[in-house]
Amino acid sequence: MIVRGEGNLLEAQVDALVNTVNTVGVMGKGIALQFKRAYPEMFEDYARAAKAGELAVGSMHVWATDAAHGPRYVINFPTKQHWKGRSKLEYIEAGLRDLQRVVRELDIESVALPPLGCGNGGLRWEVVRPLIEKAFAESPVAVTLFEPSGAPEAARMPDRRTKSRMTPGRAVLLRSMQRYVDSALEDPSHLELQKLLYFLQEAGEPLKLRFAKARYGPYADNLRHVLVELEGHYVDGYGDGTDPVTEFRPIRLRSDVGAPEPTPESAERLDRTMKLCSGFATPFGMELLASTHWVATHEGAQDLEDCTAALWRWNPRKRDLFTAHHIETAWTALHAQGWLDQPSSGEVAAGTTVDAIQRA
Repeated sequence: MIVRGEGNLLEAQVDALVNTVNTVGVMGKGIALQFKRAYPEMFEDYARAAKAGELAVGSMHVWATDAAHGPRYVINFPTKQHWKGRSKLEYIEAGLRDLQRVVRELDIESVALPPLGCGNGGLRWEVVRPLIEKAFAESPVAVTLFEPSGAPEAARMPDRRTKSRMTPGRAVLLRSMQRYVDSALEDPSHLELQKLLYFLQEAGEPLKLRFAKARYGPYADNLRHVLVELEGHYVDGYGDGTDPVTEFRPIRLRSDVGAPEPTPESAERLDRTMKLCSGFATPFGMELLASTHWVATHEGAQDLEDCTAALWRWNPRKRDLFTAHHIETAWTALHAQGWLDQPSSGEVAAGTTVDAIQRA
């Protein structure tokens, strides 16, 4: 029997929960990340198996929860080889055959299944669903099948991890979030936090973030991993990191969090960063400011004209979004506060902000 699942798969009342994984030991986003948080010991066993070369598509990795109540097993179903790769239908077909074997051998009476290989895997649900239905059509196992949907709200994602340790870099990140809230009067989105930390690192803070040119400006993927570790312990709202960046979902400091005071050197860098970002503290403003700084310092834009041309070449989005006047505002602010070596050729007053430009 197959029934449609509602709500959060991890809360399903079944004998076994099925998780979609790769074979290299990474649970970085989506349903796999939710499982990693809910079952940290399972993740350790999965990572060990991956390191030992024991994982392969078409073969289930089974972990017993040993729980008195709730699911007895977590079954990791490889839907792709590398986490960067795509799922293939043959992986799903081979995996379903092995999943049927596992449920028979372990006397599993009920199982919850996610949309195998869809979402991050790239497969189409209308193709995958019939494969699942065919596999369990004559099985006595009760299958709760969850269709593709967005991740549950961050607060509803089970998290049994040990609280991650506080480090100097994380302390500065949390302190910068608080300062940003004080300036913008609202919590930063992921996009804003990326740009804020970009400038803090450019100011000399040793955050070890690896920024690269991306669609919405400088972006560090390893900051995403830091936020995943902080989520649920120090911050709320980031969830599993799968929300589109343009949703601008706020990331909030938890009310019980107290970040250590920064060192005098870090405090000075943070003051300098916040002074620059004041007046640009919106998703639009921070993308504009950071993208302008990037082309000036990483792509050799020599003057405002070069900078404007470089931004408009970046992608059609920036060409449509940023006017010459917007770019001039950011360029002038960066130069006036010593973030650029080049002299400014703009006529916008140093105190003018992007907020004022947008209201004009």
